[in-house]
Amino acid sequence: MSPLTDGAAAPLPSESDAALPNAEAPAPPAGERSLIEDVEALIDDGKTYLEAEIAYQKTRAAYVTDKARGALIYGALAAGFGFLALVGLTIGLIIALTPLLTAWGASALVVGLLVIGAAIAARAASERWDKLMDAIETTGDDKA
Repeated sequence: MSPLTDGAAAPLPSESDAALPNAEAPAPPAGERSLIEDVEALIDDGKTYLEAEIAYQKTRAAYVTDKARGALIYGALAAGFGFLALVGLTIGLIIALTPLLTAWGASALVVGLLVIGAAIAARAASERWDKLMDAIETTGDDKA
């Protein structure tokens, strides 16, 4: 008869079995676990969650960086082309107005209108900046 079929007990684990990577004893039932084991399991779960969250945020940051870089490049191209278009429009206005106002008069008129437009835009920007700073400096208690 073989040792497995004659009703003999299974062999006890030896010291060499303890060195195996998956030679852990099964977890005891919930009623037999200690508080220390529960806390250790909670810490291990927290570490796993933290590692997964860090990996997720790294991937997310890389994606956002890639998309932001593309948007910045195309935004710069759009601003450059827009600026060139405005330069062309300015020169075209000066050339178109030259027969009516002379070259100096057309240049003065176009540059004067651009300076007035720039002043209006700068004043609007300043007012909006002041409102933003007021909103930042005041707290909810100061608004009453």
